[in-house]
Amino acid sequence: MIPTSLYNISSIYYFAVAKNQLHGELPPNVGITLPNLELFAGGINKFTGTVPLSLSNASRLQVLDFAENGLTGPLPAENLATLQSLVRLNFDQNRLGSGKAGDLNFLSFLANCTSLEMLGLNLNHFGGELPASIANLSTQLKILTLGANLIHGSIPNGIGNLINLTLLVVTENYLGGSVPDVIGKFQKLQGLYLNVNQFSGPVPSSLVGDLKNIGELDISENKLSGEIPGTLGSCISLERLHLQGNKLEGSIPQTLENLRGLEEIDISRNNLSGKIPEFLGNLGSLKHLNISHNNLRVNCLEKGSFQMQVVSQSLEIIGYVVEFQNSFFLHALAKSAIHLEDYLPQKYSSYNLCTSIFNCSVMLLCCCLFICEKSRDRLVTSHSYTDWKSGVSYSQLVQATDGFSVDNLIGSGSFGSVYKGVLPSDGTVVAVKVLNLQQEGASKSFIGECKALRSIRHRNLLKIVTVCSSIDNQGNDFKSLVLEFMENGSLDQWLHPRDDEQSQPKRLSLIQRLNIAIDVASALDYLHHHCETAIVHCDLKPSNVLLDEDMVAHVGDFGLARFLLQASNDPTKIQTMSVGLKGSIGYIPPEYGMGSQVSIMGDIYSYGILLLEMFTGKRPTDDMFKDGLSIHQFTAMALPDHAMDIVEPSLLLETDDEEDDDEHGDKGSHALPYHRQSGCLWMLSSTK
Repeated sequence: MIPTSLYNISSIYYFAVAKNQLHGELPPNVGITLPNLELFAGGINKFTGTVPLSLSNASRLQVLDFAENGLTGPLPAENLATLQSLVRLNFDQNRLGSGKAGDLNFLSFLANCTSLEMLGLNLNHFGGELPASIANLSTQLKILTLGANLIHGSIPNGIGNLINLTLLVVTENYLGGSVPDVIGKFQKLQGLYLNVNQFSGPVPSSLVGDLKNIGELDISENKLSGEIPGTLGSCISLERLHLQGNKLEGSIPQTLENLRGLEEIDISRNNLSGKIPEFLGNLGSLKHLNISHNNLRVNCLEKGSFQMQVVSQSLEIIGYVVEFQNSFFLHALAKSAIHLEDYLPQKYSSYNLCTSIFNCSVMLLCCCLFICEKSRDRLVTSHSYTDWKSGVSYSQLVQATDGFSVDNLIGSGSFGSVYKGVLPSDGTVVAVKVLNLQQEGASKSFIGECKALRSIRHRNLLKIVTVCSSIDNQGNDFKSLVLEFMENGSLDQWLHPRDDEQSQPKRLSLIQRLNIAIDVASALDYLHHHCETAIVHCDLKPSNVLLDEDMVAHVGDFGLARFLLQASNDPTKIQTMSVGLKGSIGYIPPEYGMGSQVSIMGDIYSYGILLLEMFTGKRPTDDMFKDGLSIHQFTAMALPDHAMDIVEPSLLLETDDEEDDDEHGDKGSHALPYHRQSGCLWMLSSTK
């Protein structure tokens, strides 16, 4: 919380406290006590309460940015309208609005802010229709984001007055009607996101034909019909084109070959027909092409070659050779209705020969299927998530976590944050791990974790429910894992409860600690010795051990896992597929620091440190471990005569309680603890 004294320094003109863990409410008189403010920015914090009305007194204010907080109530635009110098107004990802009609009427007041260049209202609770007064916003406006709200109706034609827009986001609302062609007037527009709405009718040719500077166009997941406009070929700056999930018909326009900078094309789940144009193979920048779930045909006999991804699976066509990299493409073939007659030379097109070759093709496909099933782990691509029946959309995760509310934040790490959520589809309680893609290596971590989790199944490994690889409401890449929710949190929370715990302090008994230790050992044994490809976790620590409602331990967070592959020509040679040496201080084996190769022995070292921490109650990074003293040496010096001196104190209290029970006739009740997994009896005895 910000000390109230700071709000009383009237000479402050630059107040920036973004990206912290600050909480509390903004003072209602902040605009009076800080009248000279020019910049007031507290984004990515945990502020709650309402937007202060007194901000109208800070007449010099140019930037007001409190995105990604928990602010509620209406936006006091009538007060903010007095800020003639306001350039940036950003309240993305809060809880503003009531979800009812009239929420957006404040736009009429913001028309007085004639210098406004950015208005961010994504991921809030604004409801109702877009008012006609949107046409009166500043003509200087460059960025307008209204995505992931509860807005319905249509887009007023008056929006065409905002001729300087470079980014328009209205994704994930309930907007309908036709796409207004006046958007084509935005000659400076670089990003247009109309996806996940209810727009219908054809895509206006004037809309896309005039957007010379558009870099990203996403009008997917609507009800658009008609053909893909050939005028798209005029959008020479286009890099990402998403039209999937509509009712588009006709063929893929030949004019798209003019878009030499295209990196992504997704036109899946439409009613497109005709042949897949060969020019797609000549787009040197193309990285992702999804044409599945259409009625397209492919001719392998034409010259040239191209590579594509069909539902994130790779298909390479070169001359007469068709290589299916896994069995899922057979499903894609069926869904896309790729016709077999196009695989045949014209001279063999008689009915009998077609029948024979068709039968041979089926046999060939079955052979490919068998071979690919045997080698699918070696052929897996960075996007192979087909083990999970279906993914989850970004909007569903927003709904599940209440807009990634700070109230649902249950943890954070170097690669992102974890939120508790409830999937709207079936009410499943889950943990949503959102990657911070600004963190170097985060995207690779996501890919690594998906690879690790896609094929392994064990009761002591954290189960993945589904994944989300999408784009957020600001057009940024969004990647998350949806995992089982563990009712009892992490082992770290139990070993080191915070001082400010409101509830009964967490306490693990000796038997619980033994059970957890065995659970973790079982998980490691499976990863190291029972997976088809051995996996090294590389970051085993208490915070990566999660406990379910029965206190069963589940090892998670495989973002740093190494895959150890035995080279076919040299059994002693180990190939590693890694994202760089990572881990946590205190748990990394010393030999890694000296350049040794990653191995399962490194996990065993980390497991040993975890055991010492569990039974001594001390972290390996404790302040006492300095000047060459480590937790390992600390324990070794106490053994065997002084073991009880280093045991976690609560375990000694437990022992005293058991002795008291024995003295009162409760003999033997703790003598034979039963481990739930192994079915073994562990005899505990003490020597004095």
